[in-house]
Amino acid sequence: MRADSPLTAAILAGRWIRAAAVDDERGRRWLANPDPHGTSAVTPQAWSLHSGAAGIVLFFLELAAATGHDAYLEDARAGARRLAATWREQGGDLTLYHGLTGTMVALMEAGWVLGDEVFERESRAIADLIVQRGRTSGDGVGWSSESAQRGDGGIVLGLLRAATRLGEPAYEEAAVEAGLRIARLPVPGHRFGNHADLPLDAVTPGFLAGTAGTAFLLARLYGVTGDQRFLRAARSGADFVREVSHVEGRWAVVPHHVPQARELHYLGFCSGSAGVARMFYELHRVGGEPGDLDWVERLAQGIARSGVPSRRTEGYWNVACQCCGTAGLVELFVGLWAATGRESHLEFARGLATDLIGRATDHDGRGYRWYQAYRRLRPGEVSADTGYMVGAAGIGAALLHLDAAGQPDQARRAILLPDNPFPAIPVPTSALRRQD
Repeated sequence: MRADSPLTAAILAGRWIRAAAVDDERGRRWLANPDPHGTSAVTPQAWSLHSGAAGIVLFFLELAAATGHDAYLEDARAGARRLAATWREQGGDLTLYHGLTGTMVALMEAGWVLGDEVFERESRAIADLIVQRGRTSGDGVGWSSESAQRGDGGIVLGLLRAATRLGEPAYEEAAVEAGLRIARLPVPGHRFGNHADLPLDAVTPGFLAGTAGTAFLLARLYGVTGDQRFLRAARSGADFVREVSHVEGRWAVVPHHVPQARELHYLGFCSGSAGVARMFYELHRVGGEPGDLDWVERLAQGIARSGVPSRRTEGYWNVACQCCGTAGLVELFVGLWAATGRESHLEFARGLATDLIGRATDHDGRGYRWYQAYRRLRPGEVSADTGYMVGAAGIGAALLHLDAAGQPDQARRAILLPDNPFPAIPVPTSALRRQD
């Protein structure tokens, strides 16, 4: 069977993820790669938002909303039940994508959709634990030495969502205190590389591990508090990103790291244009400056000008996932269409989705998966994963968001992660008004 629409492709992705299910008395988890003799592209984390159950729970909640089939709600319920029963065994990682903050987000969403008080109670317990573990030092509250989204930044965003969803001011207070420490950095998020693949003196302007993601966080905190310290710090980070970017005419691209890789331009979410664009859009959303939205459009134009999806570049290789591939670009352009109403953004998202669907594999009749070389520097390591940021769940979610964008008369809420600034109903307000 070949998919003829984004929704059909997402359903077939769900079929493959279901084939990876492993049940026990505490609920359900999913294998990272159920292929016979297959291996995952990442170190398996059975619970995480990045590659495990937390992200897959979110996908099944969305698939149920898109199809109206309650069986997908039961998939989500089984996964959330295991997360609720086992999160205390996950260890000390508190981060959004790899740790307990991501589990908390998944349980909050499951409790909201499924009306299960157990899931809400356990998400509250995780938030309480995160606040308790915040260490106070001479420069403020924090959990680690990492201010970017992959560290304290993601935790702060999770606490802000918990404060809103669970109605607990203490979570926002802890997030603001941690944010003030980050805001005092000379250039928030400006950091040197500590990754095995980066030089020790590298500076990363990208989203998950760099300046743009930290500036996004500070802009979000300004929107919550109105505190000018956050806005000034966010603009300091944004100015640094502008300074190191390559700009020609109406388009721009961002280097992966400087000074060594000024000509290496990732396009995806983690370290490239799709993530950096989120930062500029958040600044525009909370501050209303036209120049910030102009930079969002410049980055979008840089992506389109590169020739993707048909053309492979050094920063857009054989990768399909949310983290650094095509699905993350779909999320950007669907979000931009919902924010601006520009039809060209939606058309570009549809072209990306057509490419994604064409690259899907179903050689054994068990459903869609996407084989990719997740790590750019290891092109021979090709595998398919089930998870959200690295595999079929996140690709399926991006396709569901595009499907929702094509149905303004049946608008439905998308489950967006805390670092996604675009409208949760992926339809421009002008299109919604036309339906009145």
